[in-house]
Amino acid sequence: MNTLPKHGRINCSKCFSTSTVDFDITLTGSSEWRITANPLSWGSIEPEIIVLGFSKGPTQKGALANTEHNLIAYKGSRTNVGKILSHIGVLPVKENENYSSIIDKAIADKNGEIHFGSFIRCTVERFHEKTATWKGSGGGMLDKFIKTTLGQKVANNCTTKFLSNLPNKTKLIVMFGLGTKLNYVQESYNLYQFARPGEWKWINDVSYTDGRIVVVHVEHFASQGALIPNWLGEKSHDRSKYGIFAKKAVIESGLVIH
Repeated sequence: MNTLPKHGRINCSKCFSTSTVDFDITLTGSSEWRITANPLSWGSIEPEIIVLGFSKGPTQKGALANTEHNLIAYKGSRTNVGKILSHIGVLPVKENENYSSIIDKAIADKNGEIHFGSFIRCTVERFHEKTATWKGSGGGMLDKFIKTTLGQKVANNCTTKFLSNLPNKTKLIVMFGLGTKLNYVQESYNLYQFARPGEWKWINDVSYTDGRIVVVHVEHFASQGALIPNWLGEKSHDRSKYGIFAKKAVIESGLVIH
């Protein structure tokens, strides 16, 4: 049975103590980490490719409930998303199109070849004592959350519920984020082994496979400074090798780009 959720809001209360949750309102967590119940999905439920961010970026509580659904994903960063996916050969730029418009169309297409979402479907936030505020972004956010008790529970629930049984035509999962010293890559590898028991093996430093699907990690679309240009290989840099590794993993998946 396909476990990918349909385009739109997702009805899920698995990580919460109550069976009924209020979208973008209900919370659970600790004094340091919390999640907000606002799981979402875009694109196809019968895709060749799944594209996953880590979680949703910083949002004002309750704001998603009043935002048009197709405008939420990668808001403000769609050009970077397009550059990264194009770089690995997943979504080539066509004549007279720009990166952002390609992503606009793909996100809204319920019958296309791509499913968009996040590895953790609800919004993850961490409490910052200096500013006494909750933030959904920051250095090491991805790998630090997954190492916590709450993070392990939530991540196991999400991967098991949404990624354990995928359509036969799905060949590739693209994960935005590498983590500190590739820690997020390693933690995600462990989670996939839990959710999808099988003969997992590494392809290279940023990708792995169970023989059915290939999972590849790419630079995060919200990375700051020179991280994205370096990953893209715009200048000679050691980080460029991760972009090259990602390209090789896409080829390994056997994906045919239309």
